[in-house]
Amino acid sequence: MDGHDSEDSSKQSTADMTAFVQNLLQQMVGFLLASVTLLLGRINELEQSINDLRAEMGVEGTPPPPSKSGDEPKAPADST
Repeated sequence: MDGHDSEDSSKQSTADMTAFVQNLLQQMVGFLLASVTLLLGRINELEQSINDLRAEMGVEGTPPPPSKSGDEPKAPADST
């Protein structure tokens, strides 16, 4: 009977460890989500501050992206 008790104890120990690890992972995920939420909020605040400063300086919007080579009008070719 000792082998049976040992097997039950081992199964219980494995179940306890599994529950512990799952709980720990859930706590870590919760912490990471809270951290990301705080960081995104801070980034939004910084973006708003930048936009406010740009507005105070008279600069509206963001600078346009650099033009692609095919988008720019071509200068007329010299005929000389």
